[in-house]
Amino acid sequence: MTGITLIAVAAGGACGALLRYGAVLVTGAGIFDFAGPMATLTVNICGSAMMGLVAGGLAAGVVMPEPLRLFIAVGFLGALTTFSTFALDAGALLQRQSSAAALAYIALSVVLSLLAFAAAHMLASAALGRGAS
Repeated sequence: MTGITLIAVAAGGACGALLRYGAVLVTGAGIFDFAGPMATLTVNICGSAMMGLVAGGLAAGVVMPEPLRLFIAVGFLGALTTFSTFALDAGALLQRQSSAAALAYIALSVVLSLLAFAAAHMLASAALGRGAS
């Protein structure tokens, strides 16, 4: 990794994180209010569309300097939403592997992530003596 690589990823990450937080503020939501999921849904959809534009452009032969690609795809979209990377991976599986592999990846990603969240939530609640809620 070069210094410019790290700077590109960090700068993109800062921009993406600020935009994600801005989306929460625009919806008038705290992190755990109903509008919070709406902000997350919005940035996930927009981030996935942006990742599609980047991946489609690169596949079509658009030349993008590596630091710019890392700024956008890894830093900015990575901080805005990891769902964009999830969409990229699922799309790649659909194109390169099979529908079954893609569907398994999608199902496992969603189900196991939700189960991990629930288990960690219960563990933290129990450890802090607050019980599950």
